[in-house]
Formats: sequence, structure tokens, C-alpha cells
Amino acid sequence: QVQLVESGGGLVQAGDSLRLSCAPSGRTFSAHAMGWFRQAAGKEREFVGAITWSGGDPYYRDSVKGRCTISIDNDKNTIYLQLNSLKPEDTAVYYCAASIRRSSSGALYSTQAYEYDYWGQGTQVTVST
Repeated sequence: QVQLVESGGGLVQAGDSLRLSCAPSGRTFSAHAMGWFRQAAGKEREFVGAITWSGGDPYYRDSVKGRCTISIDNDKNTIYLQLNSLKPEDTAVYYCAASIRRSSSGALYSTQAYEYDYWGQGTQVTVST
């Protein structure tokens, strides 16, 4: 069984930075892309960004562009989500997810949660004013 384990969440103040990590474990699998999603209380899960294991250019949702960087350390088999200039509206549970195929639309990355095959348990990020 594939497991994705996130870490790095916490309580920070507006303007601070956080780096979230995601490390796959368990059964070996070949992922096409790794995505980050977030879900705020009472809201639907939304796409944050994604990157391929080959390290191609990441793709981000508009509201985090310029504040967010996704990277992969292949030696550590770990994916990172660097969040800068955090805002209270960034408060959410952050999930990493793995997709074993391209988007059904043919795009390199999918922004739809249902197109991801494996999910982590989530890590809470809380941004105070």
C-alpha cells in the first residue's frame, strides 16, 4: 500500500513562511505528478499546485503564484511546498497527492482532486493575523 506522509504544518503569523514536506512510503509506485491541495473549514478541497517527478516546471493556482514554490528532492524522495507571505486565508489542511497518469484532458497536470490516486493524511496550517 502506498502512503504519503505530510509534515511541516503549524501555527504561524501573517507574513511568515512554512515549508511542508511529503514523503511517499510503502509499496513502490511510479507517479506521474505530485500535487498539493488544501481544504479550509467548511469549504471544498482546492488545488494549490503540482509538479512532475521529472522536476518539470510546477503549476500553481493563481492565488498562490509568487508566494508558493513546489520542489522535489529525488535523493530524499520528498516533495516540498514552500509557502511565503502567508495570509489568514491560507489557513487550511494541506494535502499532498499522487497521480499515476496525466490529466484526462491531456494536460500535464490535473487540478481536479478526483484525478489523483493516492493521498496523504493532511497537515494543518493556521495563519493568524
